[in-house]
Amino acid sequence: MAESVELPSRLAILPFRNKVLLPGAIIRIRCTSPTSVKLVEQELWQREEKGMIGILPVRDAAEVKPVGPTMSQGLDSLDQSSKLQGGSSDSHKLDAKNQNDVVHWHNRGVAARALHLSRGVEKPSGRVTYIVVLEGLCRFSVQELSTRGTYHTARISSLEMTKTEMEQVEQDPDFIMLSRQFKATAMELISLLEQKQKTGGRTKVLLETVPVHKLADIFVASFEISFEEQLSMLDSVDPKVRLSKATELVDRHLQSIRVAEKISQKVEGQLSKSQKEFLLRQQMRAIKEELGDDDDDEDDLEALERKMESAGMPQNIWKHSHRELRRLKKMQPQQPGYSSSRAYLELLADLPWQKASKEIELDLRAAQERLDRDHYGLVKVKQRIIEYLAVRKLKPDARGPVLCFVGPPGVGKTSLASSIASALGRKFVRISLGGVKDEADIRGHRRTYIGSMPGRLIDGLKRVAVCNPVMLLDEIDKTGSDIRGDPASALLEVIFVATANRAQPIPPPLLDRMEVIELPGYTAEEKLSIAMRHLIPRVLEQHGLSSEFLQIPEGMVKLVIHRYTREAGVRNLERNLASLARAAAVRVAEQEQFVPLNKGMEGLATPLLENRLVDGAEVEMEVIPMGVNNQDISNTFRITSPLVVDEAMLEKVLGPPKFDGREAEQRVATPGVSVGLVWTSFGGEVQFVEATAMVGKGELHLTGQLGDVIKESAQIALTWVRTRAADLRLAATEGINLLEGRDVHIHFPAGAVPKDGPSAGVTLVTALVSLFSQKRMRSDTAMTGEMTLRGLVLPVGGIKDKILAAHRYGIRRVILPEKNLKDLAEVPSSVLNNLEIHLAKRMEDVLEQAFEGGCPWRQHSKL
Repeated sequence: MAESVELPSRLAILPFRNKVLLPGAIIRIRCTSPTSVKLVEQELWQREEKGMIGILPVRDAAEVKPVGPTMSQGLDSLDQSSKLQGGSSDSHKLDAKNQNDVVHWHNRGVAARALHLSRGVEKPSGRVTYIVVLEGLCRFSVQELSTRGTYHTARISSLEMTKTEMEQVEQDPDFIMLSRQFKATAMELISLLEQKQKTGGRTKVLLETVPVHKLADIFVASFEISFEEQLSMLDSVDPKVRLSKATELVDRHLQSIRVAEKISQKVEGQLSKSQKEFLLRQQMRAIKEELGDDDDDEDDLEALERKMESAGMPQNIWKHSHRELRRLKKMQPQQPGYSSSRAYLELLADLPWQKASKEIELDLRAAQERLDRDHYGLVKVKQRIIEYLAVRKLKPDARGPVLCFVGPPGVGKTSLASSIASALGRKFVRISLGGVKDEADIRGHRRTYIGSMPGRLIDGLKRVAVCNPVMLLDEIDKTGSDIRGDPASALLEVIFVATANRAQPIPPPLLDRMEVIELPGYTAEEKLSIAMRHLIPRVLEQHGLSSEFLQIPEGMVKLVIHRYTREAGVRNLERNLASLARAAAVRVAEQEQFVPLNKGMEGLATPLLENRLVDGAEVEMEVIPMGVNNQDISNTFRITSPLVVDEAMLEKVLGPPKFDGREAEQRVATPGVSVGLVWTSFGGEVQFVEATAMVGKGELHLTGQLGDVIKESAQIALTWVRTRAADLRLAATEGINLLEGRDVHIHFPAGAVPKDGPSAGVTLVTALVSLFSQKRMRSDTAMTGEMTLRGLVLPVGGIKDKILAAHRYGIRRVILPEKNLKDLAEVPSSVLNNLEIHLAKRMEDVLEQAFEGGCPWRQHSKL
């Protein structure tokens, strides 16, 4: 509680922006400007927090007229008249709007005593922050204001009455009447708050022990009032005027609580058990009645009608919607169709009927540069996009083809569609169709259904707020069909850009209307370039880092590519780089050390209610936004040297290497194993085929979750090997049954992954020949191709994906069908230069290249 104090004739002054400290109130101030920091250091910190300072309220010139001394930018003279002016190099710190604006000082303030002081750690830039908890003591008047020193000072005179003067005032009948009236109103407020919050016990003691003229300041300080009302209370030096104003403010606060109670009781009285779910609606209605506002749902419908009129609907749509609106006005809100009809009209009003993106002039060279900047490689894909944009430039109203980017995850399909939108100057909206089986999710539900919603296409238009966006339908191959309809039939009516991992699941009618552009994947060299140009800068930015804190050399990126990822795209590569960035972020964040200097902090007793202090106010607080390149972080964090990723850190963060490059050599160490190349929705993969024989009845066993096509290929392969057993020197003479007294078991590892497709025939034959001849296949060789019962090698698809997969696994030799020679034109030359490609026309050609030194039994056979 503030007591009578003897004030010095001159005080250090701290300006308090748009807030007023009253005697008896407690505030917390954050000081950051050089002026306020110097004041705290010299007047409080060095005096063990026992110092006394003055608080003067200030405000902008643009807000109010001058009410006291003013301080203008650039003035150096002191005027002893009613308006004291001074200049300070730090004056602009008081005005966040404009350095040329005048800051107005009030001519009265409050002397304050420091209760607690804490100091933050000094930043590398030299900035320091002080948190000061101050208690208001008494009012004073400014006689002279000086801003020439390191902080503001003023010559003051106390405005407190002497003990004799106060005793005379207390005998005044008007003062006695005002005191009784204030105490009665305050007691009524405390009783009401005690019923609601159970916190009035200590406050009642204040009414009996604290002088009433001090109670007026304490009570008012706990209310939310305007700045002008705070200034008026500060200027109330006369105790009678102070009590009168305080009584008015306390009574106003009391009336606001009573009105809230009245509304709550009125709502509760109107509700029955069957109306509990309308509680919020009834409360709103009661509030409107209390305010004298009888607006009802009709006003909402009128606002909806005005919104529909300004939506710019076509004439036929407007006639239909206006007819629906007239029908809605005749319905009651409780009717079943009211909510669905209203939601339908609100949707029509929200659609961008006339709002369109203004297309920019197409610059093909700029579009090419953007594609090259955002995507590395993909030369043919980018060329096709440029051709598409060129046609749009020559004939803007042309109905071009529907582009469908097909490729494994992480190769840039979605970002390519975004680049098309940027080149056209249109907004971009992505709609995911993964798992959609209901046709209504595309078209929209019928309005007769409960909870009917617009389709995803309409919802996308509403979300993007233009009628001509570039719409990307993502994962179009993952839609399904059931009794609820076929989503593909709805997509036939739309022009869009689509993406898919595979083209086979797309329904043929829909696939026929699209131009499929395949994105097979990236080579290791392309992944390295993408990582250095795009992934690493993006990962550092996402984690609040820069090259000053983390450096990932090219050699380490190569190790991540070869030892931790074998994907066609770069998504897992980016995840691994992000793991390294998170590890670096932990090290950087640990550098921040804030040591609060608490000098015997004691519990602060609140004068009225613990949660009603004039708290949380800030003085001269400066917010430093993070820059686009996160350069400001260097002002906060400093480390001795950047963290450079090495092999030890890779194993610590990412774990032991997942791939060592010797998998093929280890897998084919025994006879009966061959290496094949297959295509999956995630790109090309290396598939090992294992065959073994055991005592049995001549049966063939197949495992590995295989489809019907691959099971037939296995049967064909075994038949061909049994037919050529003598020629291949697998049997001494013709007519000997290879399966006599034994069974053959063929297994495709990774049994949890479904496998099917016509490309494993030659691989199966090689595994069986290796098993029966007990000779190992070459570990550096992989193959792909289907075969006929006569031994002809047939061409297969996905050659580029399969060759890229072999390159990722470290395979050096690849056997392909002869008719797939034309497909090698799509393979990057950097990959072909590191591989030996062998073409096979018949199965015998495959066996010649699959075993070390050729086929050793060929010279004795009839092949």
